Amino acid sequence: MDLLLLLACGLFAGTLGGIVGTGSSLVMMPVLVVLFGPRQAIPIMAIAAILGNLGRVLAWRRAIDWRACGAFCATAVPGAMLGARLLLTIPPGVAEGALGLFFLSLIPVRRWLARHQRRIALRHLMLLGAPLGVLTGVVASTGPLTVPLFTAYGLDRGAFLGTEAAASIGMYLAKVGTFQAFGALSPLVLAQGVGVGLTLMAGSFVGRYVVLKLSEQTYRALIDGLMACSGLSLLWVALR
Repeated sequence: MDLLLLLACGLFAGTLGGIVGTGSSLVMMPVLVVLFGPRQAIPIMAIAAILGNLGRVLAWRRAIDWRACGAFCATAVPGAMLGARLLLTIPPGVAEGALGLFFLSLIPVRRWLARHQRRIALRHLMLLGAPLGVLTGVVASTGPLTVPLFTAYGLDRGAFLGTEAAASIGMYLAKVGTFQAFGALSPLVLAQGVGVGLTLMAGSFVGRYVVLKLSEQTYRALIDGLMACSGLSLLWVALR
């Protein structure tokens, strides 16, 4: 039953990520934390996210803005390595609460960013890549923050989905490499991450067919609802 639940959630999460560019980690993290615990859940999600984002890259490969991707990754990748190292030093029991509070805090932050939309340049992507990379290393995902970042640069639909996914792959590869270097990536975790990741990848291609039908209002409500549910679920795990 646990395996079926994991596969079903992975397919749903991958489809959601393929539609709105984020949300896979918000759906999967509470499930992975309950099944495997926070220490194991984060490296599993990091591996799975690589495959899930690879699915979006393949689906939108012709629309990717590689200059924007490179500018962001220049600082986000080393930031993710630092964040992953910090994660391994967090005392047990703190990770669940930190993840839950982080997801809940993204709701007002995302709304504030949406109200102050401005066009940004490549240098802004490089400047903001470092803190977002550190956050990605510590928590499961910063997708709700990178969404307004890349859209403010002027990317839309397929160009946004493909570019954000390509940049995310760079961060998650750095994160997984750091876990491996410090002995936090066992063969079992690797296998579990690949299994979840394959379902996310399949969902990415499903989401491609409905991405143009999603309204902006529906998108905002969907992301806020996901962050609220995931944040509250993780806080419940931390406090029980």
